[in-house]
Amino acid sequence: MHTPADYLELARAEKDSAVLHRLARCPYPFVWQALAANPSTPPGALLELSTAQDSAWNDNRLLCLLAEHPSADYSVLRAVRDAVAAKLAEGERPYAAVLALAERTELAAAEVRQLGALRGASARLRSRLDRHLELRA
Repeated sequence: MHTPADYLELARAEKDSAVLHRLARCPYPFVWQALAANPSTPPGALLELSTAQDSAWNDNRLLCLLAEHPSADYSVLRAVRDAVAAKLAEGERPYAAVLALAERTELAAAEVRQLGALRGASARLRSRLDRHLELRA
């Protein structure tokens, strides 16, 4: 029997990709965030986490961590971008994730710039997004 604390400890310290992938199916959002912060988490587990949902705050934090993850490949970043787009369209504000995506050169600037046109994007986010994308070039 495992407690939530056991899952959290594993998510933070584990390096075995099979174990990390199994942990991605855990029902605890704090474990998802620990997995997204663990540099050993493989892209397949990150991709699975991109669809995890709990609450606006937890979801936005998770999306930001996924966008910043060093092992996030194009498919993971595209899934995060799509999840962020859905949240913005719903009126949520995953701004940190948008700016983290803007720093990732794996995604085309046009793919990320589109996020600024969605309903939940503020004028301040659009200007910061443009600035981040300009720094990439």
